[in-house]
Amino acid sequence: YVAAVYEHESILSPNPTALVDRQSALELMGRNLDIYEQQVVAAARQGAQIIVFPEDGIHGFNFTRNSIYPYLDFVLYSQSVKWNPCREPYLFNDTEVLQRLSCMALKNKIFLVANLGTKQPCEHTDPHCPSDGRYQFNTNVAFNDDGALVATYRKHNLYFEYAFDTPPEPDYKLFDTPFAGKFGMFTCFDILFFEPAVNLIRQYNLKQVVYPTAWMNQLPLLSAVEFQQAFATAFNINILAANIHHPTLGMTGSGIYTPVKSFIYHNMEGYGGKLIVAEIPVITTDYKTNLEKMPGRVSEKGNEQLPPLFYAEMMYDNFTFVPVWGEKGKLQVCANTLCCYLNYRRAVLTDELYALGVFDGLHTVHGTYYVQACALVKCGGLSFSTCGQEVTDATALIDFQLWGNMSTPYIFPLLLTSGITLDFADHMGWKNNHYFISKNRTSSGLLTAALYGRWYEKD
Repeated sequence: YVAAVYEHESILSPNPTALVDRQSALELMGRNLDIYEQQVVAAARQGAQIIVFPEDGIHGFNFTRNSIYPYLDFVLYSQSVKWNPCREPYLFNDTEVLQRLSCMALKNKIFLVANLGTKQPCEHTDPHCPSDGRYQFNTNVAFNDDGALVATYRKHNLYFEYAFDTPPEPDYKLFDTPFAGKFGMFTCFDILFFEPAVNLIRQYNLKQVVYPTAWMNQLPLLSAVEFQQAFATAFNINILAANIHHPTLGMTGSGIYTPVKSFIYHNMEGYGGKLIVAEIPVITTDYKTNLEKMPGRVSEKGNEQLPPLFYAEMMYDNFTFVPVWGEKGKLQVCANTLCCYLNYRRAVLTDELYALGVFDGLHTVHGTYYVQACALVKCGGLSFSTCGQEVTDATALIDFQLWGNMSTPYIFPLLLTSGITLDFADHMGWKNNHYFISKNRTSSGLLTAALYGRWYEKD
């Protein structure tokens, strides 16, 4: 089927904490919706059957609970009422944004997924009801090609979003399409947690996911395109990921991903939005990863000079590292219960320092979640203290096999190359209770090759 995602540079409110009336809010959002409309037309012309827009694309961000209120649409949060906002605009008040989105889908005969802020009054008898008598949700909506509202999803894992409430229970939301079957949806930070993202995919055996996001890139392990691809690969699904475009805030990186191919956009230099349209296969069956014979354990010869262990902060976590020296070798490094192993060979020796790092513990900055990671990274400079820094360019071509005795089945294989481009591993999977990833000759210089494990039970 043909899918489209749009990376949108939002027109932002100059003062998001100021209180404005509904009319002013609609004017600002209308300017963003005008751009959406142009992109829907462009995507439909290229044969797209579904288009996805980013999180916060219509209203922007940095609001307070009160200042966002005029920007919120009312959404009846019930699956029992069938509603087409374009054809039936008079059913509910404060639904101007939904009406415009619905009409775009209808006019262009395309499935459309967008993110907006919504409000829902609640009774004080409801124990979860906020003191101001209303819920405010960060919401994804999906419309079918007739403009009908077919799914509403309220973001569960909020990322310091003080304007919004967490829904009382996680939403598991899917919608059906004639061209690719069922699609599931979740938003941004949700991708790092079991609920509802992983549970949704597993429970409904989903093969397609739409994913609006407003993601701030964090190298070396959590840049948007890198993790989006790893997620598609780990779960053997297609992901349509639309990110916001604000390079000054470190926000860019959208794509259409299959388990074996990616169509991406990552641009920290330019301004303006970007439409990606790609034809991708419908995934119907699980294909098994092709497992190869793993190399033997690292031999402990008494006379071998072991490289020095050192510690450095990476992604706010204290990693234990060993340097990757010379043109080839075998390394291991352990922390807590996790041991990571690397066999490597460099095509040409360059004057770049690489290191193999391990972390097995609770990550506590910008969210709390348990990580098990084995990572081969390019360091920022030639001293050990630069390992773990954000690096975007590399020249070293390295053949490697990386494996670890991970304690969780949820492993995201990361493979990032120079200029924030992606590559695919030759082989990956489980063997003898170890998860491994291997690659002969990356397409360009290696930035990061990592096994990013999420041990959800220990969050």
